[in-house]
Amino acid sequence: MRRAAKKAGVKGAARPSFSPKQKRELAALAALPDERIDTSDIPELGAEAWKDAVRGRFYRPLKRAVSMRLDADVIEWLKKPGPGYQTRVNRILRQRMLKESVRA
Repeated sequence: MRRAAKKAGVKGAARPSFSPKQKRELAALAALPDERIDTSDIPELGAEAWKDAVRGRFYRPLKRAVSMRLDADVIEWLKKPGPGYQTRVNRILRQRMLKESVRA
């Protein structure tokens, strides 16, 4: 029998426990329409502020172990640059997946 997957979250991070008052305040904030939120103290950032931004820098998707049968020459090619061939396989497949999802 398979074990149930753990819920996604930050490892070792304690979940905050909110008082009933804090829960009410959070619910009221969540229900507030965007146009009623005062953002006057938050300056707009221009394009210059984002020129070095990297999308997904801290994104760490959940990993699952799989078993694949690959051609020996493909494995050798992946291992040639050094350790980390599984990471290379994942990167190659992710690039292909993203490229195809843009087309769809």
